[in-house]
Amino acid sequence: MLRKKRWNTTRLMFGAVAASLAGSLYGQQNNPNIVLIFTDDQGYGDLGCYGAEGFTTPTIDSLAQQGVRFTSFYVSQAVSSASRAALLTGCYSNRVGVTGALTPGSDHGISDNELTIAEMLKEQGYVTGIFGKWHLGDSRKFLPLQHGFDEYVGFPYSNDMWPVSYDNKPLPKEGKGKSNYPPLMLIEGNERTKPFNSIEDMDSITTLLTDRAVDFINRNADTTFFLYFPHPMPHVPLGVSEKYAGKSTYGRYGDVIEEIDWSVSQVIKALEENGIADNTLIIYTSDNGPWKNFGTHAGTTGGFREGKGTSWEGGHRVPCIISWPGHIPQGMTINNLASTIDILPTLADITGGSLPEHTIDGVNILPLMMGDTASNPRNVFCYYYNDCDLEAVREGEWKLVFPHMYRSYEGVEPGKNGMPGKYNYGESGLELYNLRSDPFETDNVIDENPDVVKRLNKVADSIRCDLGDYLTGKEGVGVRSSGLTYDLPEDIEHLANGADVKLATDYKIKYSGRGPEGLVDGRIASAAFKDRSWQGYYGNNMDAIITFKENTVFDTVEVGTMKAEGSWIFLPENITVWVSEDGENFEQLATVTADNMVKTGMGNKYRAVISKHASAKAIRVVAKNIGECPPGHPAEGNPAWIFFDEIIVK
Repeated sequence: MLRKKRWNTTRLMFGAVAASLAGSLYGQQNNPNIVLIFTDDQGYGDLGCYGAEGFTTPTIDSLAQQGVRFTSFYVSQAVSSASRAALLTGCYSNRVGVTGALTPGSDHGISDNELTIAEMLKEQGYVTGIFGKWHLGDSRKFLPLQHGFDEYVGFPYSNDMWPVSYDNKPLPKEGKGKSNYPPLMLIEGNERTKPFNSIEDMDSITTLLTDRAVDFINRNADTTFFLYFPHPMPHVPLGVSEKYAGKSTYGRYGDVIEEIDWSVSQVIKALEENGIADNTLIIYTSDNGPWKNFGTHAGTTGGFREGKGTSWEGGHRVPCIISWPGHIPQGMTINNLASTIDILPTLADITGGSLPEHTIDGVNILPLMMGDTASNPRNVFCYYYNDCDLEAVREGEWKLVFPHMYRSYEGVEPGKNGMPGKYNYGESGLELYNLRSDPFETDNVIDENPDVVKRLNKVADSIRCDLGDYLTGKEGVGVRSSGLTYDLPEDIEHLANGADVKLATDYKIKYSGRGPEGLVDGRIASAAFKDRSWQGYYGNNMDAIITFKENTVFDTVEVGTMKAEGSWIFLPENITVWVSEDGENFEQLATVTADNMVKTGMGNKYRAVISKHASAKAIRVVAKNIGECPPGHPAEGNPAWIFFDEIIVK
């Protein structure tokens, strides 16, 4: 794993007050203990100190009174795995190749080449433990003990990734989607130890993890430790113990938040009883905004637009409280821009830790924590979603939104009693918002501010060169691969290499597969559809004519495709190959239907194989899209994707 020395720039001169605080801080011989609490789907408005109604959070509010509270604090992507990868590596999630929400058995996860907060702190002598949700890959090589943690107890992914419906009924094994998921297991260390089979089982999880976290503190009170506590709650299905069930006036969601507040109180109590509270830095934040289509089982954004899974403020902007008695101001509100990706470099500066040699995106926000709001270490933030869609960029008070499709919670009825409602879908244009005067993004002022638009477009162009942007077909030069459970396939030579390819239908530019010639260039895609070798068609067919340099005799045509229904990617209804002796008049050679396509053994990859001797100047390959996501699918009625990597002629 690569390292570089941490920076030694302006650590002390943050102004008179900050300088005084810094003097006491850096005079210490012992590093602070660090507690990082990371909740799941908790909205910006879901704490008392952020305006919550219907439930109370006195313990967490007291942390804000004793420390600092951020009002413009962001996650790198408004979805679980991506957000967690960014938190632990200090990078935008698409830089490290972990995006979206990884499903059980995922063939990719966090890479061994990335430096996590835990690994950085272990080098400084910290004992490290995680108690809660991991969600960076559930294969052994991806689990926490292989990425810097000494102890782990928790779920490998989201608590709704199990063969149980939201109404608490077991799903039939012969079904689709979640029906094929394995039982949800608690993992201790690297071993799966306890099944969770129902929502009733989920009622114990907050108490169980809190007990383990407190035990970790008690056992390591005489050392320096890093406690990462990523609560599985309040992600649906909601679980709450008897001691808090029915306690709030907000319903089950409020009960869950009040139990999380109790959990924080138990952590603080353990710190105090061990006499180490004053030398412990506590950070409390969330992985993204609320999953609003769950209605009464979801939180609130505090008025910000949309929620989880979007690049509007309600998705990315989350609460953040940092407390460190005697070292940072008390009761201070910080309006400056900051992000979860800034936590790693900030902790590195506090503890003397080393940063990796590879690029990270986080900045040191210690000056802000110490009260120097004029320092403004972060002025730009990128709103990425999906694999690598740059959907917006913020500079200072200005946010420029780029044209994109997005799921919406507006104009549809949310679900009730733990059941999801349907999504709506929206489409943005090029839009500009002033987040100081219009934090809820209601007034598009693009026409009045052409100079701001021009400046932010330049900022975005620079970002695209480094991190990429599939919305504009831009490949990033600074992105790195995720970890994989398999070896990447080698390039293949075949008869269509270098042939001319003409497409009669349009692929989506964000999944270009390197253009028409990418279908025959010999570069085989991995099983991840974000692999840039995949070419994607949204709701339409794929229709390609491949013209050889001369009449060619062949025996087999193989068309590489994939199925990832959770991402709206389906096998084509059928794939038909046609042949032509003159390049103009075609005769049908053969058709392969979806149920005859062969799984390759590499994740979600399939091949349609046509074995038939033929001679042709050109072949035509037509893949028929199923058209729409089928009934019962979460995106029922929306256009379906079909994907292709290589058309191999042998």
